[in-house]
Amino acid sequence: MFANVGWGEMLVLLVVGLVVLGPERLPGAIRWSASALRQARDYLSGMTSQLREDIGPEFDDLRAPLSELQKLRGMTPRAALTKHLLDGDDSIFTAFDRPIGSPAENFAAQPITPPQAPQPLTGPAPFDTDAT
Repeated sequence: MFANVGWGEMLVLLVVGLVVLGPERLPGAIRWSASALRQARDYLSGMTSQLREDIGPEFDDLRAPLSELQKLRGMTPRAALTKHLLDGDDSIFTAFDRPIGSPAENFAAQPITPPQAPQPLTGPAPFDTDAT
């Protein structure tokens, strides 16, 4: 629930609580907050176990799409493309991962031809009547 709250944020909350509530009421507020969170967690776990008992084996069938969705949330765009569109074959991406200036041993050796000089145009310029 509070997985993304770090120590810095906790320190800021403690200082703000100390300023707003004062040193005499802060421990009671922390105790009350901790007990409220504990009760909410116990209520949710009890509700989950009750739902699991009521539904039975179909409960796991309901959880399967949710776990798949959770896996997709953790994927990078590249991993999602590789898994779903390319069936796990990421060779299309690895061709571009070489650093610039490395030898291109994966490409077929083709003879290098010098550039051709442009041919001069003879006759009138091309005219397309449909384009005007």
